[in-house]
Amino acid sequence: MPPPADFQLPSWNIPNFVLRIEDLNHKGAIIFLDHFHRDILQSAVEASYTSLYTPLTAPTHVEQITLVLRCFDGIAYTSGSHTHKEIHLSLDYIVASIARARDEIRGVLIHEVVHCYQYNAKDTCPGGFIEGIADFVRLNAGYAPPHWKASGGDKWDAGYDTTAYFLDWVERRCGKGTVRKLNAYMKDSTYDAGIFMSVTGGSVDALWDIYCEHLRQK
Repeated sequence: MPPPADFQLPSWNIPNFVLRIEDLNHKGAIIFLDHFHRDILQSAVEASYTSLYTPLTAPTHVEQITLVLRCFDGIAYTSGSHTHKEIHLSLDYIVASIARARDEIRGVLIHEVVHCYQYNAKDTCPGGFIEGIADFVRLNAGYAPPHWKASGGDKWDAGYDTTAYFLDWVERRCGKGTVRKLNAYMKDSTYDAGIFMSVTGGSVDALWDIYCEHLRQK
């Protein structure tokens, strides 16, 4: 039975956004503000929703995301509570990325915002899978950095771009929404690699072998 003519899907739940810059005189802060638009975090949230959820399944628990720009080694990380998330982005890294600051800032923020929303099998999901899903969303949003490339190896869950390109291949092979389904399987259950069999009809190891062979033949 079709929905009534006036039926409307719910809109995405967009949290409150807070920006905190610890050193306005830092070159990284100046670069960020030159490229900052008020929609930068909302766009990242929408990219996460679009890749991992539908309007009917998107989580609504995140009430606020605070973006903190400060000096530290590394690139970025996400912390916080169930309802209030903090994304810390390194001012020094922004300076190091000046040649492509706009796209790199957006790409990193998409990756970190995914961590605010993705399921993690009650904290049992392999870290490489978690990071790979975040970079899969970044990849599909069009913000893959130039040094990324599809690569094989011993582990499908090596993480980041290695796993992201593998998941992208799985998505194209098995159908749009495949990664969304894998994410959904990790909402209420502990991790089991069998979710790949349930979603794709093949084991993750078999898929990885086919993928690596595909790369060798390219």
